[in-house]
Amino acid sequence: MRVYYIGRREKLIACIVGICVLMVAIILFLNPWNSVTTSKGNRLLPVYKVATTEKKLAISFDASWGATRTDRILDILDKYEVKTTFFLVNIWLEDYPDKAKEIVARGHEIGMHSASHPDFTKLNEEQIKKELLDNQKMIRDITGFEADLFRPPYGAYNNKLIQLCNELNIYPIQWSVDSLDWKSISTADMVKRVTRADAGDIILFHNDGANTPDALVEILKNFKERGLKVVPISELIYKDDYYIDVNGVQHTKKR
Repeated sequence: MRVYYIGRREKLIACIVGICVLMVAIILFLNPWNSVTTSKGNRLLPVYKVATTEKKLAISFDASWGATRTDRILDILDKYEVKTTFFLVNIWLEDYPDKAKEIVARGHEIGMHSASHPDFTKLNEEQIKKELLDNQKMIRDITGFEADLFRPPYGAYNNKLIQLCNELNIYPIQWSVDSLDWKSISTADMVKRVTRADAGDIILFHNDGANTPDALVEILKNFKERGLKVVPISELIYKDDYYIDVNGVQHTKKR
């Protein structure tokens, strides 16, 4: 029978390996997701949807053109006692400051949608920061609302944008259900698409879609019948102790 002796060098290597394994285990235990996002191939993600046991979802409206149908949308939301999130662009705020004030006065929250509606994947860090902060400032100056949600125009984002949002304590938000109202699809088709939504979904509308108001009536009726509560996005998402999985679904770390 052979007897093997472990020398000093082998003992040192084993000790170093053991310490490294222990450190990794401790880091994963204390903070399994070091960023507010996780990644797929190191890609940082915004919130597309929220994992929740509560029967609630969020409706949002992007505003970057027109306001013809905004008052009717607000009246419908009032009728069904629903509060939502409006993402506003500076170029829209400049044209419709009174509409923006009315949105806040009716109890809805404001999200950022950029200053000039650019493709953020084509901007450098300085340009991104300016777009975000200028938009945030104009929302504050006109409405008094402190916006900390942001939806990138065209849904276009990259790691640089998400990282800057994280640094500025801004929550980047996408959507899990697109109404396609921007394509002017029929009311019936829009209702069919959106009523597939369920708890945790974030729905995308626009404030001036041709068939959005009519579809909204039927959609809100459907949600009410199903016991689904519509809330502003800030009341749906987790703002601390969370992670985002590879599908863009936000989960709480709290047990």
